[in-house]
Amino acid sequence: MKKQRPVNLDLKTIKFPPAAISSILNRITGVAMFFALLFVIWAWAVSVASPEGFEQVQSVMAGVFGKVIAIGTLSALIYHTLGGIRHVIMDMGHWEEMKSGNLSAQAIIALWIILTVVLGVVLW
Repeated sequence: MKKQRPVNLDLKTIKFPPAAISSILNRITGVAMFFALLFVIWAWAVSVASPEGFEQVQSVMAGVFGKVIAIGTLSALIYHTLGGIRHVIMDMGHWEEMKSGNLSAQAIIALWIILTVVLGVVLW
């Protein structure tokens, strides 16, 4: 018996629908927030250890690295929250059809980009 194999394995030609991208982004931002916790725990531990440690954390957070970490962490939190709200609404029986599911995914991604840009302007 001969098995049929996929003919097209060029990954550049595969296009994911917005709902799939939204779902993947929700997982990625969850993992990103987990790793961001390592920085948050370090900053907390150093800042409460001594006055010098507090000043060190303040200087790190005032620098470019600290701002990028803060904006990235808050951006991941924003997307993960918006994606979570979208999934809760879908669990209640809304936006389950292909068209409305893709439209809600596009809206969440657009809102995330807008909020991240606003956050970046405010924090920078």
